[in-house]
Amino acid sequence: MITGGTGSFGNAVLNRFLQTDIGEIRIFSRDEKKQDDMRHEFQAKMPEAADKIKFYIGDVRDLQSVKNAMHGVDYIFHAAALKQVPSCEFFPLEAVKTNVFGTDNVLTAAIEEGVKNVVCLSTDKAAYPVNAMGTSKAMMEKVIVAKSRTVSPEKTKICCTRYGNVMCSRGSVIPLWIDQIRAGPPITITEGSMTRFIMSLDEAVDLVLFAFENGVSGDILVQKAPACTIQTQAEAVCELFGGDKNAIKVIGIRHGEKMYETLLTNEECAHAIDLGNFYRVPCDKRGLNYDKYFNKGDTERNTLTEFNSSNTKLLNIEQVKQKLLTLQYIREELAKAGK
Repeated sequence: MITGGTGSFGNAVLNRFLQTDIGEIRIFSRDEKKQDDMRHEFQAKMPEAADKIKFYIGDVRDLQSVKNAMHGVDYIFHAAALKQVPSCEFFPLEAVKTNVFGTDNVLTAAIEEGVKNVVCLSTDKAAYPVNAMGTSKAMMEKVIVAKSRTVSPEKTKICCTRYGNVMCSRGSVIPLWIDQIRAGPPITITEGSMTRFIMSLDEAVDLVLFAFENGVSGDILVQKAPACTIQTQAEAVCELFGGDKNAIKVIGIRHGEKMYETLLTNEECAHAIDLGNFYRVPCDKRGLNYDKYFNKGDTERNTLTEFNSSNTKLLNIEQVKQKLLTLQYIREELAKAGK
């Protein structure tokens, strides 16, 4: 089952899984129009496998609707979330209801129904959060880790992934820039020196599958993604689609935005494990009785340092263009433009 399954991630997972021997994939979400569009899309492009997709209307805020969709489910990818930073700033309690209480509902139902493996999707904005969306996602991560302590991993394994901006996902900035270039006015950016991690939807799916296969219950898994400045990304899009790089307009930082994003905090670095292309932040298994630590401490600490979008590998314009050209959305939009 994929919660929030009509979104960009849900579609990417479906494209990956429909050609496998998985017997049924359940799409759980609250928007019947998006479900109907998705149903027709996959019936048209994958008629031989579309019958594997089952659609369930419901809301993660409603525990009973989650339970009703979960009977017989083996694995869950929990992607349902409110994730637009400005809207969460104006309606923070709505972010809490979906991102925090909704996640607790999904995990409660999964444990009760005997689901084998749950992977939850978080964001770089949960590390050192400065906005309501990030704060709600940080609390979501705490709920995930705490919940993992209440159930045997042999019964239900619960992991969390944390990743940065997914290029060309729903509501992201690159499709907006393409539309602005076509309309004629200069494209707009908030602040050119701002840095952001960038990854493709396929890379996001790879991270979630890595967590699914290799994570230990209670883990937070982080992918080592590259980053770039917003100015670099905007100029790369201009070069691909014929926009005027010299006419980029800076409109200022929006509500709740950071200058750079963090995927691994200094505090997490104390016990994070470097897995090559990924970091693993294991669950702290200690109980609430700290008395034994008064006399016997733990002085070991890793030498890892905070992993953020300003100290990771920063891509130049050509590298960003090459990464963009790997995306199906970009290739399709270039074809429409005759490029």
